[in-house]
Amino acid sequence: MLALLAVLVVAGVAGAFGVRAGTVSAAAGAYRLELTYPRIARSGLDVPWHVRLERSGGFDAKKPITLAVTADYFDLFETQGFHPEPDAETRDGGYLYLSFTAPPTGDVFEVDFDTYVQPSSQIGRDARLWVMDGDRRAVGVTYSTWLVP
Repeated sequence: MLALLAVLVVAGVAGAFGVRAGTVSAAAGAYRLELTYPRIARSGLDVPWHVRLERSGGFDAKKPITLAVTADYFDLFETQGFHPEPDAETRDGGYLYLSFTAPPTGDVFEVDFDTYVQPSSQIGRDARLWVMDGDRRAVGVTYSTWLVP
């Protein structure tokens, strides 16, 4: 029993029970999407959620960049906000839609979600992130966050 306890203490000191980030990416058409997200986390800890979107040929400054995220995924977190802040947010039964002003120049758009896992969150979630091109889904990734005690 003492040996097991010692192993758990050493693993904890080594950071084995902390946050583990994951990265998923996909490309379709002119878009390349990369998401860094909390793959394994615990309540009360800061976690990464970072989107990097590239569009060959640049973005249309007259069209917003819209990200669609599984609606209940962000229920796991206490938010400090998005950087940059979305210009508009809407939600239907399945997705939260975040619309951002496109950068005036360049092929890259990035957004961070400054957040930590709610102390009451005990179970993780599966989620999907889509980049919308008008009413159609241009490119998307699937990811899962697992919460440990």
